[in-house]
Amino acid sequence: MTSSDRLPPLLLLFLAVNLLIGTAGFMTTGLLEPMAASLGTGLAAVGQATTAYAVATAVLAPLLLARTARMAPRSALLVALSVFTLGCTLSALAPDLWTLLAGRVVMGAGAAASAVMAGMAIGWVAPARRAQALSIVFMGMSLSYVTGIPASAWAGLSWGWRVPAWVAVLLCLAALLAVRLGVPALRVAPAAPPGHGAWRLLAQPGLRRAYAVTLCYFVAIMSVFAYIGPVLVALVPMDGRTLSAAISAFGVAGVAGTLLGGRSGDRFGVRRSVTVSLCGLAASMTLLPLTAGHPVAMMAVMLAWGVSGFSLMAPQQSHIAALAGAQAPLALSLNSSMVYLGTAAGGAVGGLALLAVPLAQLPWIGVPMALLALGLLRLRPGGAPR
Repeated sequence: MTSSDRLPPLLLLFLAVNLLIGTAGFMTTGLLEPMAASLGTGLAAVGQATTAYAVATAVLAPLLLARTARMAPRSALLVALSVFTLGCTLSALAPDLWTLLAGRVVMGAGAAASAVMAGMAIGWVAPARRAQALSIVFMGMSLSYVTGIPASAWAGLSWGWRVPAWVAVLLCLAALLAVRLGVPALRVAPAAPPGHGAWRLLAQPGLRRAYAVTLCYFVAIMSVFAYIGPVLVALVPMDGRTLSAAISAFGVAGVAGTLLGGRSGDRFGVRRSVTVSLCGLAASMTLLPLTAGHPVAMMAVMLAWGVSGFSLMAPQQSHIAALAGAQAPLALSLNSSMVYLGTAAGGAVGGLALLAVPLAQLPWIGVPMALLALGLLRLRPGGAPR
């Protein structure tokens, strides 16, 4: 399959696979209580399942990408999905916390499949359609917050947490079969030259700056979103059903933002698109505490936050892929590492801030990191402002 002006239908398969990866990776967030009771441990300990997955994705996924760099893309994707399936199976079988954490680590390594799919997607379309293609592929991650994770929480709370865990295993097997039968066994990029690995990519100033933007961006978001339920209740008291609807609406806005970011990145250029996203993010997080006691205003700001927050990734990924050339899959995996490191660091920053800052004012903690990301974006390679 070669680059063309049309978006290939297989992007929808990749969207579905990313929906599965996003759901399986973060379904534990809604199932902490039944998991803790089943495994005989505390909520805080089971909560480390998400941390283990995030850190493993940040550290091990790029290593798996490097090890499979010389394979044909479909083969590399099958390897990564097989590893992810193994981790899901180990997690579903886990008789204790340590087995669960081990399974989550294996899943994190297999999450390299997302970067492989992104690399294949940009090889299938013309350069002018790359951001749009990536927005479709990564929309699966956005959709997981709207559909997959809430559905997993409902099923796990109704019938036990292992039910959605085993459903994830079965869907992984279905994904492996679909990739094996539906994805052509063609190369979309030459094999990586010897020694051209992660360190050589990190030696490029443009990529280092792009990774720093991604890291700061996710620290900004996750310093608040890791505690979004209590924050929203502190702003506008609401019951659990209303809170769930508010968070789902945020996810829907995120899906819209993902698609909008892909189109704007192709039409207006990466720098303009990302600049607007970061400005929207900083403005939304600044305004959110000011909506206390005003539910309509709070939801309006939340929706703006969702659109601006999710609209950054597609153009950012397209920019990184263009800088990396043939090493795009590994470069995108390193960017995913920044995503997950930012997720972990943001949660820690928000937790520390809560020792001194009221919940309703927590969004202000993320604003400086959003502005720092904006400043990094506006720097020339030599350090002078653009």
